[in-house]
Amino acid sequence: MSEATHESKQRLLDAALTVIRAKGYSAARVDDICDAAGLTKGSFFHHFKNKEELAVAAAEYWACTTGKFFASAPYHDAADPLDRVLGYIDFRSAIIQGDLPDYTCLIGTMVQEQYDSNPAIREACERCIYGHAAELAKDIDLAKARYVPDADWNAMDLAVYSQAVIQGAFIVAKARLSMDVALASVSHLRRYIEFLFSHPKGKA
Repeated sequence: MSEATHESKQRLLDAALTVIRAKGYSAARVDDICDAAGLTKGSFFHHFKNKEELAVAAAEYWACTTGKFFASAPYHDAADPLDRVLGYIDFRSAIIQGDLPDYTCLIGTMVQEQYDSNPAIREACERCIYGHAAELAKDIDLAKARYVPDADWNAMDLAVYSQAVIQGAFIVAKARLSMDVALASVSHLRRYIEFLFSHPKGKA
């Protein structure tokens, strides 16, 4: 792929992240994405057959981009795995800033709309969510082994639960048009995780 071709494809992907997070998948038109990218529809159809193919590529691009972003985050520097888990939650809270489209999730936005009508998009979103959760589960598993080895829950379930809380926080933030509710929800998630690691059986 030539440098110019690669650049135009990346511009379309970046534009898709912006437009879909702001408008939703259904309302986002190919024309909107092309306008945001500063490219023609001819360029769009050179790279993608249709909006669905772009959405699947955008989900993969989002997973790659955010994966690098989280991999370089400072919470990884903590020696204690529980500090890394709590640091991850604190980091998620710290990046909730700006306007709603700036901090809400492309994946959550698309899968809410397309889970039943578009299997390819749903599967791409599932891979992204579970791939991200699997990375967090590595530290949760180490922390569980150190602090609550007999607890009756598993690391991957807790990692997926954390994503459910964060995605739900974004939904309620959209409903209320306020980041405050999202921040409060993530704060409660932190308290819950602290509770689990302070109770050997993980039960109230």
